[in-house]
Amino acid sequence: MPGGPLGAVLWGGAGPGVGRGARAPRRCARPPAPPDPAASPTGYPFKVVRWPADPLSSGPARERVCDLGYLRAAYVRPDGKLGYRCAAEPVKAYVEKGGAEAETVGRRCLCNALMANVGHAQERENGDAEPPLLTSGDDLVGIGAFLRGRTSYSADDVVDYLEGR
Repeated sequence: MPGGPLGAVLWGGAGPGVGRGARAPRRCARPPAPPDPAASPTGYPFKVVRWPADPLSSGPARERVCDLGYLRAAYVRPDGKLGYRCAAEPVKAYVEKGGAEAETVGRRCLCNALMANVGHAQERENGDAEPPLLTSGDDLVGIGAFLRGRTSYSADDVVDYLEGR
């Protein structure tokens, strides 16, 4: 998890059961996912966590949209002005801005996903909420031992653990 057990506390806003499903000890005994360089439009290799009701692994694919733009990359447009593009935006738009189509394969909108992780998922015109994208470090495997039978925990619990209380 990002920052160890404390990172999973942040998953609480992702919706009912998301963090709990991902943290369930019986599911966390598996080795962490390998880094996925396509998980971010920037190419940073996040370890994506999957859980039984993960909307990214079941159901229709998320519509490609880049409407927050926090991770857009600057480029020089043909007219010499500065432009911005995101490998997770619609493929046609990315290619029209001079990006290579191959750079769009498997890219996910990290901006919208991280907002969903903390309880601020955007609602789309069809009523669907943006899905979360949970990421992990190597500590996910050991979370079962940390939980000690609990199904949730707080930042205070993490601090107590780190201080040996």
